[in-house]
Amino acid sequence: MTSSIDSTGGRRPRTVLVTGASRGLGRELASLYAADGWRVIACLRGAASLGGEIETQLLDVSDPSSIGALGRALQGVAIDVVINNAGIRGDTGGLSTLDDDDFVEVMRVNALAPLLLVRALRANLLAGESRVIANISSRAGSLAEGTLDDDDGDYAYRCSKAALNMATVKLAQDLRKDGITVLSLHPGWVKTDMGGDEASVPVATSAAGLKAIIDKADPADSGSFRSYDGRRISW
Repeated sequence: MTSSIDSTGGRRPRTVLVTGASRGLGRELASLYAADGWRVIACLRGAASLGGEIETQLLDVSDPSSIGALGRALQGVAIDVVINNAGIRGDTGGLSTLDDDDFVEVMRVNALAPLLLVRALRANLLAGESRVIANISSRAGSLAEGTLDDDDGDYAYRCSKAALNMATVKLAQDLRKDGITVLSLHPGWVKTDMGGDEASVPVATSAAGLKAIIDKADPADSGSFRSYDGRRISW
């Protein structure tokens, strides 16, 4: 079902907003939803066309004023699903190369920005029908599983995704009364610019799996941590 009743009694396509949609996983998710008949609002740092009927909005998630401007630009627009996909990895050299500015920037983009975006778009979600927030996290941020088979020295990225997971749990708690479902999702080791050529999961496979979880999500799923293949991940 990709449409719902609008205020005039007519049908409107369901609407999804995707951050970091210029390339990789975000672009694939935007394309999948567009192909499924959704209205897609793709948020990009620079002007670009994603083709088809995909709408674009300028957004720099590292800049709180840009997030505020997006909220004002979309005032009155009902949004069913918000996908917080934009993210950066930062330094991967381990403790010896840990840089304070790099660490703070990764935390700002990966952990703080999704919270600011949800705050800016809360009224939009309340006007929507599905009311789902999907935070693209990572198994690398799991305290239980994050280092079982992965010893990369990306302190900032891991800490930021662990923080995002806590943000998911807090948002799920705080927004439950609004009927908003909040998810943390692990996309797998995806073959994108961030994931690199050695990654094992095609971007189309990851995006399709994530979309399936998001589309079926309901309040009972709120506050959960899931992999693109449906597996539940330990915190």
